[in-house]
Amino acid sequence: MAPRFQVRGGQPLRGTIRPAGNKNAALPILCASILADGLLELDNIPRIRDVETMLAVLADLGAVIEWTGPNAVRLDGRPIRPKPLDPRLCTKIRASILLAGPMLARFGTVTLPPPGGDVIGRRRVDTHFLALEQLGASVTVGDRYELEGRALQGADIFLDEPSVTGTENALMAAVAAKGRTVLRNAACEPHVQDLARCLVAMGARIDGIGSNVYTIEGGLPLGGASYAIGPDHIEIGSFIGLAAVTNGELIIDPVRAEDLRSTLLGFERLGIRPRIDGTRLTVAPDQERRVRPDLGGHVPKLEDGPWPAFPADVMSTTIVTATQCAGMLLVFEKMFESRLFFVDKLISMGARIVLCDPHRAVISGPAPLKGGTVESPDIRAGMAMLLAALAAEGSSTIHNIGQIERGYERIDERLTALGADIVRLDG
Repeated sequence: MAPRFQVRGGQPLRGTIRPAGNKNAALPILCASILADGLLELDNIPRIRDVETMLAVLADLGAVIEWTGPNAVRLDGRPIRPKPLDPRLCTKIRASILLAGPMLARFGTVTLPPPGGDVIGRRRVDTHFLALEQLGASVTVGDRYELEGRALQGADIFLDEPSVTGTENALMAAVAAKGRTVLRNAACEPHVQDLARCLVAMGARIDGIGSNVYTIEGGLPLGGASYAIGPDHIEIGSFIGLAAVTNGELIIDPVRAEDLRSTLLGFERLGIRPRIDGTRLTVAPDQERRVRPDLGGHVPKLEDGPWPAFPADVMSTTIVTATQCAGMLLVFEKMFESRLFFVDKLISMGARIVLCDPHRAVISGPAPLKGGTVESPDIRAGMAMLLAALAAEGSSTIHNIGQIERGYERIDERLTALGADIVRLDG
């Protein structure tokens, strides 16, 4: 039998927890090692399955990789040679698409299979290729993607959507392209900012970090660097919800307050108000847990969107949190058309949720949850199911926990240290 979690809920969690490094920053930064004429030493790397898979892809290409600490890795991308990417590895991880930009920039050619990853609806890759084409690449799409671009040139590019990974691929190609690139309508999430700062540490010249317009002076030599990945604001959002649904008391340290503005605004709408003091965030017990109506008493709406809007990856755990709050809330998931389908599992545990369509659901709380047997359909829904199990009365079994472990490092051990009753069963 595949690994699974056995969870007994109903206990408040208490203590201090350190958020892992941002998974969505670590993956493109690992890919950026292809561009470095020297060693890239990275700290605060989350030890999760997606990172291990990306390192396996890079090792297959010839990179020399060494873990120098529990969450520190040294990469030497200089031995990498151009060859088609391993389709078996790439089907395990959507972030394999992030190799397109740096491989193209370094070798002038790259062949890669379609990426894998979460099944949360169609996730288009057009933005990646449209940007690379404007830098001078030719793209052939069939059973695999073939890109050629022997002499990339800077360009003024307007992305057709603020795609995170599309922006990251364009950044990695643009730092190697000759001349100036202006990248407009770009994504500016904290993980995109981390990639840009790491590229700057390697010698790139990038202005506009944190905005949706980047100006890149390309063609500068890129060397080795040391860089520490920032704390994962998505994981922090999950932990805020975890404290709230168990009526626990958690200290989350360290955090970057500037990465949490929209997340805290969303939780405040649910009557959950953490305190931030420097790098320390505290969720006190006995939060109000009452949905704040809109003016006139109307049902409020919580919707996600590109940064700096409420993060899409926090939506699943926020839905679970809302089931334990008094009042009604309409959630509008704009980014992925299949992400809300996991709510049927919450309904089976006692949640009062009406799924209006693939993008909208109405939640009425508080609803006592009872333990059940569920499974993890994707990383974020899997973490949401874990929150629900810890909030529920009785015992729950969560199957397909490999999805959770793709994005959350040693989550059972870390939550057990806070008082959670989680047992990982491997047989």
